[in-house]
Parts: sequence; structure tokens; C-alpha cells
Amino acid sequence: MARVLVPLAEGFEELEAITVIDLLRRARFEVIVAGLEAGPVEASRGTVVLPDTDLNTALQTAFDMVVLPGGQPGSDHLDGDRRIRQLLRQMNAEKRYIAAICAAPKVLANAGLLVGKKATAYPGVLEQLPGAEVIPSSEPVVRDGNIITSRGPGTAMDFALALIEVLAGKSRREEVEAPLQRFE
Repeated sequence: MARVLVPLAEGFEELEAITVIDLLRRARFEVIVAGLEAGPVEASRGTVVLPDTDLNTALQTAFDMVVLPGGQPGSDHLDGDRRIRQLLRQMNAEKRYIAAICAAPKVLANAGLLVGKKATAYPGVLEQLPGAEVIPSSEPVVRDGNIITSRGPGTAMDFALALIEVLAGKSRREEVEAPLQRFE
């Protein structure tokens, strides 16, 4: 069973975090939600979430994937946390999956993980990063190697389903997606 870390920082985007957590758990992955500090975390629109644990405790476990929700100032808090940056670099060196949505791809760029990579983010986020050397895309979800990025709250479900497919294949994605009553 895949193990996924979703770190939450004050000001994270509710739709992006909760959609990812929910769908990955529906896919029967072990999802650990970790606050940067112990205790409840308030999202960008005032929703309060009680994480499973704090980041220091979570980092004692190995993960197959880390998923960074966007939102402001949540993305800035993730970006400023040295533990997150160190985790991202370690996971990248080990070719484990790293995913970020909305404003959070800037955390990947600032950690040096998007150099020469195709990525997407909330409109304008990647273009505002001097020297990021990223290949910006307007696609809803982009995968380049072990890095998966997405645009924002409106793409959160497609993002989460893409993460399921990366970790467990198309059949698991379809198994999770079918009961959601999605119509194309």
C-alpha cells in the first residue's frame, strides 16, 4: 500500500487538501496529514483541520509521495519551512513522487526541483519566479518524471485522480472515479 504525506500549513486551500486526502484514502492508500506544528491548522477560508500528526513525527516515516496543497499564505509557509525543502530534495534524489497544486509548485521551484521541467500552477505563479527555469504549462495536470503539478481548486479532483493512477495504475483510478458519478 502506498504511503502519502500531505503537509498542512496555516492558510492552505481547503478544496485542494481535502479533495486529495479524501480520494487517496478512497484508493486505500495510507495518507498521513501532518501539520507543520502540533495542533489544528486553519485553512485559507477559515476551515479548521486536525492533522493526524505533526511534521517532525511524520518525517520519521518513509513516504512514496508527498503532496503539497496550495493556498495563501499556506504555500508561503511551506516554502519557508526548511524541513519541507529538505524532504522534497531527498524524495527527488530517491526518485519518489512529489506533487503540488495551485501556488505550491513555487515551493518545488524554490527547492530547485523544476529546473528544465514542465509544470503547471495557479496562473502567474511560475512566471513570477526569477531564475526558476521551469517550462510553464496551462494544462490542468502535468507530470514530468516524478513531479506532478496542477493548477488550482478547480483541478483538484483531476489532480487527485492522476495521483492515484501514478501510484496504483489506471484500474485503481477508475475504481475510485466511477462512484463519484463523473460525467464527461
